[in-house]
Amino acid sequence: MLARTSRRLAGLVATLLAASFVIFAAVYAAPGDPAVFLAGGRDKLTPEKLELVREQYHLDEPLVVQYGRWLWDCVHLDLGRSFKYSDQVGDLLAARFPTTLALVLYATVLFVVLGVGAGILAAVRRGTWIDSAVVGGTTLAASVPSFVSAIALVALFGVQLGWFPVTGSGEGFGGTLHHLTLPALSLALGALALISRVTRQAMADAGAADHVEVARAAGIAEREIVLRHILRNALGPIVTMCGLVMAGMLAGTVVVETAFGISGIGSLLVGAINTHDFPVAQAVLLLMVTGYIAVTTLVDLVHPLLDPRVKERAV
Repeated sequence: MLARTSRRLAGLVATLLAASFVIFAAVYAAPGDPAVFLAGGRDKLTPEKLELVREQYHLDEPLVVQYGRWLWDCVHLDLGRSFKYSDQVGDLLAARFPTTLALVLYATVLFVVLGVGAGILAAVRRGTWIDSAVVGGTTLAASVPSFVSAIALVALFGVQLGWFPVTGSGEGFGGTLHHLTLPALSLALGALALISRVTRQAMADAGAADHVEVARAAGIAEREIVLRHILRNALGPIVTMCGLVMAGMLAGTVVVETAFGISGIGSLLVGAINTHDFPVAQAVLLLMVTGYIAVTTLVDLVHPLLDPRVKERAV
């Protein structure tokens, strides 16, 4: 187990290094000259002033040297200074990340509870109208883009019924839940459909095992069979998929936060791209990639604990 954990952590570090270089190079190659923005625009911009700005911010150095300098600063938690706000990028992330984290956690609770519950219900009532309704409903939910569901939720529950606010993130625990309900639901709809399908299929595969038939023949109650023999053996793929979906939700917040006017890191990324605020864009992308890799690595380590068969194959 220790050797396996060490290999996964080494893979995490290597993946982060590769991803950080891709992020830096992609932003570096984006249209627009950072020196022009740092100098305040093209008006009255002389070549001498532009060269001075390049030298001051080390933009005249080769790409690899700039990347090494940036990576060294990131390791020491120095993410640079925003071109637009003139504040430390770390301070901007620290101010906005709790809102995004609350949104992702809220959406995770929704898609895990509703998605796993719908999948279990469809698996238990397999072949009935309930199963067909769950499959049809989740298929419809999966086909709707998040920005379309966001507009529909705002129009129905925000404007027509007036049950929920349509902008902002609220204050306090209750206010935050109230404001983030529609954004979290919009973010969770597609994930809910995926998780319900995975749960349904995993339950069906686990229910086809020989020991389940033996348990039924022995007269064990169906409820106990479902909970102790079917659901327990199906937890591996369900938890794995839930972790993967949750890890990918950081990127999904870009659309949802923009649609609902939430000041999180998703909307911060959109603003940074529109204003060519390269240090902020690099930091947000690096944070999203780091979160995804960390969560997927954790899921990979936890999976063998839930399913002994995976542990045996790993050994």
